Amino acid sequence: MPPRVADVLVPLAIDTAYSYAVPAGMALAEGDVVQMPLGPREAIGVVWSLREAPPGNFRPVTARLPLPPMPARLRTFVDWVAGYTLCQRGSVLAMALKTPDLERPDTPKVGIRLVGAPPQRMTPARARVLQAAEGGMAFSKAALAQAAGVSASVVDGLLDEGTLEAVALPAEPVAPRPDPDFAAPDLSPDQRAAADALSAAVREDAFSATLLEGVTGSGKTEVYFEAVAEAVRHGRQALILMPEIALTAQFLDRFERRFGVRPALWHSGVGARRRERLFAAVAAGEAMVVAGARSALFLPFDRLGLIVVDEEHEAAYKQEDGVLYHARDMAVKRAGIEGAPVVLASATPSIESKVNARRGRYRHLVLPERFGGRTLPRIEAIDLRRTPPERGRWLAPTLVEAMRRTLAAGEQSLLFLNRRGFAPLTVCRACGHRYQCPNCSTWLVEHRFRQALVCHTCGHTERRPDACTACGTVDALIPCGPGVERLAEEVKELFPDARSVVLSSDFPGGTERLRAELAAIAEGQWDIVIGTQLVAKGHNFPGMTLVGVVDADLGLANGDPRAGERTFQLLQQVAGRAGRGDRPGRALLQTHQPEHPVIAALLSGDADRFYEEEIGLREAAGLPPFGRLAALIVSGPDKNAVELHARALAQTAQAPDGALVFGPAEAPIALIRGRHRMRLLVKTERAFDVQAYLRDWLTRAPRPRGQIRVQIDVDPHSFL
Repeated sequence: MPPRVADVLVPLAIDTAYSYAVPAGMALAEGDVVQMPLGPREAIGVVWSLREAPPGNFRPVTARLPLPPMPARLRTFVDWVAGYTLCQRGSVLAMALKTPDLERPDTPKVGIRLVGAPPQRMTPARARVLQAAEGGMAFSKAALAQAAGVSASVVDGLLDEGTLEAVALPAEPVAPRPDPDFAAPDLSPDQRAAADALSAAVREDAFSATLLEGVTGSGKTEVYFEAVAEAVRHGRQALILMPEIALTAQFLDRFERRFGVRPALWHSGVGARRRERLFAAVAAGEAMVVAGARSALFLPFDRLGLIVVDEEHEAAYKQEDGVLYHARDMAVKRAGIEGAPVVLASATPSIESKVNARRGRYRHLVLPERFGGRTLPRIEAIDLRRTPPERGRWLAPTLVEAMRRTLAAGEQSLLFLNRRGFAPLTVCRACGHRYQCPNCSTWLVEHRFRQALVCHTCGHTERRPDACTACGTVDALIPCGPGVERLAEEVKELFPDARSVVLSSDFPGGTERLRAELAAIAEGQWDIVIGTQLVAKGHNFPGMTLVGVVDADLGLANGDPRAGERTFQLLQQVAGRAGRGDRPGRALLQTHQPEHPVIAALLSGDADRFYEEEIGLREAAGLPPFGRLAALIVSGPDKNAVELHARALAQTAQAPDGALVFGPAEAPIALIRGRHRMRLLVKTERAFDVQAYLRDWLTRAPRPRGQIRVQIDVDPHSFL
């Protein structure tokens, strides 16, 4: 065999592959993970291509690593994502390549079992341990001590005497195989028709895209579970993408009731060693069903037969740092590369998915009614211009009275306000000083439980002072506006005997405790729930019959072209938490503008009316999905240098027919983490090749110097 060269892509912010000589006798294939020299150190990369060696000296590949090779279809996907987002291929590869510490030994899990004679000195505590350990089963030390009601030192004493012994336990399977026929679901006729259609799409073993639209509580999850079951029956893997916080015990329990086991989980809370094992199981085709956050889209599936994007409208699917991509759109592309069906499920689909369904690009399945004949919640407005809250309060009398009746009936209420903390702004009433983040052009949010002022953009935290730091006046700081903590304080005053809980993304105890509290709500352990948008994401609270939206106008007053759509989706979703059990639900929206088209559509219950109007506005303005957008964000620590570079970019734009370039303009949040920001926006016709134009523009533009950085966001979802 003639000498060969391997073009190796490394998981760094580099777009080109480096060429290395393949040593004689080393068997390499495309997709293999290798170790090779990179500058003065050794690095890890993936063989992207192999070719005959041209003349020249090439440093040799050091070793082929004993890791699963990257499938050809995943490499194609990496190339496509890099080309679409205009990011370096190495940055995308970093999301798809998990390199374990090969020198770290596996730590065996140790169990304890009863094997020897009773100890010479018997105590009541030791007797309880021996009783708990009867039967010869192995327990973890903590589990045995808990079962016996003793401390771990009692177990250690019995180990020392030989009454108990430590044994290595076999590793738990990282992904038990789901049984597609474990429990036959009880589906309504509409659900059965939709499930049959999705199952047929799986059997076609070809790419298709289906929008599964169903009102809140219609049982969309049970429907797409049947598509998952069909994929497993045919030996194909399935990926269920969800917003991370929706990966709750409630969802996992529903999956286990249907399939007998829980799915393999992939999200930020999974430990590094377990992620390594799951990564290998996915590559080997052993993990049949993975439920994960957006990063699961880059796992090396061996036989991917189905992708489900649950809550497909969620803004959380857009990654806003590093590689800027939208997981919903990338899921459709990966399904196309894999030749597999993709299902987009939502009660409030995105405008993009709605239009694709209308144009016939997506199949469209609709579940128009709640499962079991349950009715949708009645949505009413509280006009704050006519019935405002009492002075110093944030809950209108109508909402307070509804909560009182709900509490008396033994039912649950939800107060929704999409603002974390106690108050969004702190002002000195003596001198007017406002507390702003030193690193960002944003106000510091008071978190009274923590006695802190916090920036929700960069995380900067400082103690809430007793005296104004500008004028020195003591006890002059006043909170402006409500957050969920302030609502909790008002609820305690109004309903002192009620069990209330506050839920937000900065909930103390992290994600696991948050999931535990969500499970407690579903079990009826809390009477009043006060929460931000995370409570609106697919949770099922059977005892909840009242939802109060404290500020329904909050998302409407900004320049985001998706503001109306997002507000409609969020309020429709949060209203849908009510009445999912046996009792009817009701949602009350506190608003200053009940005549606003979004509020009016919610009150009428006519979602089609909202979509018709919103789609018409988008089409008239040439906004996505009828046109394309791309943003260029110029940032750096020196404001003048940022502005100069942004203006130099604009001067080289040379926008052709079918494209417009706006800006530069200072970003709405002009300073983030000490970096000043300017934005340019490209708006084009739908068929325009915006990536080709941007590449050409950037080759003409001056290169960023010093700490200036230019970030490109194709299909931006944030305009801040």
